[in-house]
Amino acid sequence: MNTHKHPNGHVFYRKLGYEYPKIVKGDGCWLIDERGKRYLDAVGGAYVANLGHSNPEIADSIAEQCRQFGYLSGTMFTHGPVENLADEIADTLPGDLSKLYFLCSGSEAVEAALKLARQYWVECGKPGKHRIIALGPGYHGSTLLALSASAREAHKAPFRPWLVDVHRIPAPYPYRCECGGKGPACPVCSAAVLEEAIEELGPGNVAAFIAEPVGGSSTGASTPRSDYFKRVREICDRHDVLFVADEVLVGVGRTGTWWAIEPYEVTPDVMTFGKGISGGYAALSGIAAGQKVVDAIAEGSGSFVHAQTFSHHPVACAAGVATMRYLKKHNLVERCAQMGRVLHERIRLLADLPHVGDVRGRGLLAGFEFVEDKASRAPFPRSAKFAERFADAALEAGLTVWPNVGHADGTSGDAALIAPPFIITEQEIDEIVTRFTKALEKTISKVKARA
Repeated sequence: MNTHKHPNGHVFYRKLGYEYPKIVKGDGCWLIDERGKRYLDAVGGAYVANLGHSNPEIADSIAEQCRQFGYLSGTMFTHGPVENLADEIADTLPGDLSKLYFLCSGSEAVEAALKLARQYWVECGKPGKHRIIALGPGYHGSTLLALSASAREAHKAPFRPWLVDVHRIPAPYPYRCECGGKGPACPVCSAAVLEEAIEELGPGNVAAFIAEPVGGSSTGASTPRSDYFKRVREICDRHDVLFVADEVLVGVGRTGTWWAIEPYEVTPDVMTFGKGISGGYAALSGIAAGQKVVDAIAEGSGSFVHAQTFSHHPVACAAGVATMRYLKKHNLVERCAQMGRVLHERIRLLADLPHVGDVRGRGLLAGFEFVEDKASRAPFPRSAKFAERFADAALEAGLTVWPNVGHADGTSGDAALIAPPFIITEQEIDEIVTRFTKALEKTISKVKARA
């Protein structure tokens, strides 16, 4: 039996020296490797497999489209899947977001959204508006502009000479804020720091503010207070700045509503989406823009300067159509909200475990922040690699989770996230809790032994 790691074989693995289990079958919320070991996929791969694995309806839709035609250039033709997908998504979008542009990955969507914001201002005769404001902690992708907007210093360091200067303001992060997210006068949690940043840079220079409505892998499912984004919307309107909501991770029902921005009762100017939009059955992402943004392009140069070979891809869009229709047919966004309540009721007990500082999230998205000391909320030293060790222990226990690091101070800080498929059962949620507890006990034992 082969070991799936570098330097064996010809695959350039992301983590060199790590032995990857080889998955041979998916079954609902479970994955099965070549040895027959079963893994409860509690994070949907990377917050992607909203419908679970091996869904026959989605597979049939993709196969049917492949038999008709597989590829068309989005610069020359339109086709049924892209038109139908735009209609299916537009039906769920907030406010006047109604124009959809389809790509392949979340990073591409963020790249396109920020470029669209820049082109919008150029078309409007305000070419001086080019600065971007983003949150820290914050994560928006790994292509150069998306990476520039992210606050992952370890990821950015090798590429610093190639990155754009993005202005950073502190993220609303209740667990790490002195006010606990409740201080009415807190400049961070009230979004006052955004207005200060715009005034510092000069409104005539600022093109866009980008943020996730619910923290993804950056702040481990942290949610701002309910009025935060209303204040963001007011500030952006007052200073003529576009608000870009990054819903790549938290959208498409993940937080119990179609879009994570909905409970705040505001509409962004541009929104990104990805991951669960095709249930993971094809590489698909996109941006949604309001009428005023698209009209400015149409009345100006007449073309969005962002061509990509695989944009508006027929097979990917067919997967998206099938996924959207399946979500609607089976009321899975509503089920996500329902099972999210069950999940958070069960995992609340995990906050009593050693070194679990905070448990948080919304819908079927939950984050666990690990700390060395609960009273002071002091993080583990980065050398302990607590989050990575926990993810490895969880995989050994047959549970997939997503480790996150660096959110406490940019370097230190350990968390794990879960985002199970919307089809998860109460019994499987209980299994998550059991395996999580087992993995945490093993991780603590290992970290203490190395201390």
